[in-house]
Amino acid sequence: MKSITVLMAIFFWAPAQAMAALDFYKIDSVHTRVGLHIMHAGFSPSIGTVSGPEGHIWFDDQDISQSSVAIQIPLSRLDMGDAEWNQKILSTTYLSAEKFPVATFVSTSVQALEGKNFTVEGTLSLSDKSIPIRFNVTLNAHKRHPLTFKQTIGLQATTQFSRKSLGIDAWPSLIDDTVFIDVAIEANKETPPLKQDISNAH
Repeated sequence: MKSITVLMAIFFWAPAQAMAALDFYKIDSVHTRVGLHIMHAGFSPSIGTVSGPEGHIWFDDQDISQSSVAIQIPLSRLDMGDAEWNQKILSTTYLSAEKFPVATFVSTSVQALEGKNFTVEGTLSLSDKSIPIRFNVTLNAHKRHPLTFKQTIGLQATTQFSRKSLGIDAWPSLIDDTVFIDVAIEANKETPPLKQDISNAH
């Protein structure tokens, strides 16, 4: 966990010097969800959600390619709709969540597409493995929130990856290899944290 904290601290603060024109947005954990589904024995998709993600976005509405995102996903908040199924997925057979309680995604590049669409490439770290993935993202809204009056961005992002690429290969005849991810994000504009605040984080 300490190495993840240091990595996130560097990523958190570096744009404050290198990209001072960007706006800092803190992810709203209450209104952000990570959804996933994976086929179960070829019959139907098993659907789950993870609540309480944390992280931030450096956002440039004039040049989206200058933007970046870092998000931490608490695996203990995974809900597959059944307590026994949750326990199985979080066990050492699959996620080893007790040993590796947080999954992270840190972007490496952003590319604009048509309209309000863009792609975000980066690194997904889960358990003790990391893989490159690409999200397809739509900017739903970028405006002042009617309740908080804060400048807010709303995003929806999708991707898919092979669970085998992360070393999760148990029960291949029962659980499909492809994991589909759908992330809904709200983030509020905030004052960027000071370097010393991040450096002292645990």
